[in-house]
Amino acid sequence: MPELPEVETTVRGLARFLDGARITRVVLNRPDLRRPFPPDLVQVMTGATVTGLSRRAKYGLLHLDRDQTMIFHLGMSGRWRIDPDDADTHDHLIIETAQNRFALCDPRRFGSVDLVGTAELDQWPQFATLGPEPLSNGLTPQYLKDALKGRTQAIKLCLLDQRIVAGLGNIYVCEALWRAGIRPRKAGGKVTKPQLERLVPAIKDVLAQSIKDGGSSLRDYAQPDGELGYFATRFDVYGREGEPCRRADGGIIRRIEQGGRSTWFCAKCQK
Repeated sequence: MPELPEVETTVRGLARFLDGARITRVVLNRPDLRRPFPPDLVQVMTGATVTGLSRRAKYGLLHLDRDQTMIFHLGMSGRWRIDPDDADTHDHLIIETAQNRFALCDPRRFGSVDLVGTAELDQWPQFATLGPEPLSNGLTPQYLKDALKGRTQAIKLCLLDQRIVAGLGNIYVCEALWRAGIRPRKAGGKVTKPQLERLVPAIKDVLAQSIKDGGSSLRDYAQPDGELGYFATRFDVYGREGEPCRRADGGIIRRIEQGGRSTWFCAKCQK
């Protein structure tokens, strides 16, 4: 599943072509993805001007001059194609401007598209309970200390809770915990203030580096222009079970399961 850096990369890629553009044509090639397309999507978007693009958690937002915002989620395998040379049977939504053609390609159809009044975005059910953005000033060691107080759940699972921090996914939580030297099974409420002071910049740094690199090169992910990202070459623990810890401390990367997901960590340097 595309994670926050992949979505951010996608939004930035789309913005280069769509920001300020007038939409001339919208085509739906099927009635739904994970759920039905909004019934007024074509009517609202056709003729509208894009006033900006942004991201919230793992959702991309396309703001229109009609006080409406189209919200897309890429699901497991979704991606945008810009000016594709060929038609794809999985191009389910087409948006055209005078200069470009944008195709939302989603082979597994686990993605979604919604249309929400721009003024009501914060109250939209999927956004209303979200925690602060990990790259924002809202994520601080003190915020995490307060949010984790008394929690017995493992810190790894706490960080995946979107009510605590919005948009963090499995890959980058594993990487951030390694950078901060925190054992993923440690109870959230037991993580010390010094550890949190290492964790917050670790989260921000690993996300920022991945965005700069263009997202991870997982099999199903591609940027809007079709280029694969390459952050996977920098992974320190993710997918490296049995390999030596990059800290050269003699530790070996282990894999365990938490909450139905794999976790990679070094038992020697993560305490």
